[in-house]
Amino acid sequence: MTEEHDLTSKMVEKLKKEFHSRKDAEIIARAIQKNGIKASSEDPASSERLHRAFSYEIKTGKPTNQRHSGRCWSFAALNTLRHKFATKYKFKDFELSQNYLFFWDRIERANMFFQKIIATADKPLHDRTVDFYFSFALNDGGQWANAASIIEKYGVVPEYVMPDTHNTKDTSDVAEVFDSLMRKDALELRTMVQTNASEKELQEAQERMMGDVYKIAAYSFGEPPAKFDLEYRDDDKKFHQVLGLTPLKFYHEYFDTNLNDYIVVTNAPDHEMDRSYLMPAQDSVVDGLPIKFVNVPFEELQEGAIKQLKAGETVWVGNDVLQQMDRKRGLMDAKLYHREELLDVDFVMDKKHRLETKQGVVSHAMTLTGFDMVNDQPTRWKIENSWGKDNGDNGYFVMTQDWFEEYTYEAVINKKYLSDRVKKVAASEPAILPAWDSLQ
Repeated sequence: MTEEHDLTSKMVEKLKKEFHSRKDAEIIARAIQKNGIKASSEDPASSERLHRAFSYEIKTGKPTNQRHSGRCWSFAALNTLRHKFATKYKFKDFELSQNYLFFWDRIERANMFFQKIIATADKPLHDRTVDFYFSFALNDGGQWANAASIIEKYGVVPEYVMPDTHNTKDTSDVAEVFDSLMRKDALELRTMVQTNASEKELQEAQERMMGDVYKIAAYSFGEPPAKFDLEYRDDDKKFHQVLGLTPLKFYHEYFDTNLNDYIVVTNAPDHEMDRSYLMPAQDSVVDGLPIKFVNVPFEELQEGAIKQLKAGETVWVGNDVLQQMDRKRGLMDAKLYHREELLDVDFVMDKKHRLETKQGVVSHAMTLTGFDMVNDQPTRWKIENSWGKDNGDNGYFVMTQDWFEEYTYEAVINKKYLSDRVKKVAASEPAILPAWDSLQ
């Protein structure tokens, strides 16, 4: 074991001397203490790099707003669908119900949670996998496949049919109840398994527990409709009315999309390239779309995104949005803040090392809607966020090419826009990732 060393007064004096050896140390200290590290280190040249003009962009409507919730993954998925509807049916501000999707996600995720708890009941309570299940429980976060599985099973409805409630706009209150309930029920199920309860007894317990989950969801979000009337006036002022649609019929008849045709292309340098991966620990719907990644060089992710955008379809992307970003102005630039130069401290890591140390995480999902090209190379991208119209340019952000490369980890691409090589990798035998993998 390494010997411990006391921080002596002599060492402290040396640290002070090194700090003051920088001639402008006091000037920098005043700037940082008055304005903060980011504002003091911002690159003014970023305004030119982040100019909001794009050689190609898909026309979209008003932005959505996930408010105080972690539902970005479902907002981004529904945004890709609603843009298709908006284009096909000439209704640019059409919006799908995020509440409807969230309701069924809570129900399905609870059902899967109980089954995973039973399957791991023979493991210690603080086994790493069991710990993950307890900590994740009914977390707001999710993957593209979580949203796609709900959509394929339950369909979709317009926003006005099941609008957000107080508890979806701010999920903290209901999340606290769900967390307590899930953990209490999990302990009961583990005890039942460990005391040799029968399959029938376990099934009856799960059904009782699911009744509580449904009750809380129905009280908090409202019950989803079995049928609804589709009524809207398009951009040409023509009125449309279709009565008695089911959510699944609406999805299949109005959205020419098969979500099974999409592949999550990832660029994660901490994983072996040209491999496919599964993360079954985070699947949320029994027999739903699996959480699967195809890890390839970034150029292939980007090529698929460009092809899909040029075909008129927006792209779901997963990235680390909190890095080098100005939320209010909607700016994302890998050189936006030169903090290491300001502080004279080297703390910058490459993409691989950020993922390995969890400094880099897939923290947010958004929707690519356009890009700018110079000499056949993309220089910046237009991206639709789900933080409302008061952030960015009416809800839309702009990111530089280097930010896209450094901080984007996933893009959901229809396989028809991918090379045969990538499709071959996708069809290969996948490696199984643990629940706590960096791609979570």
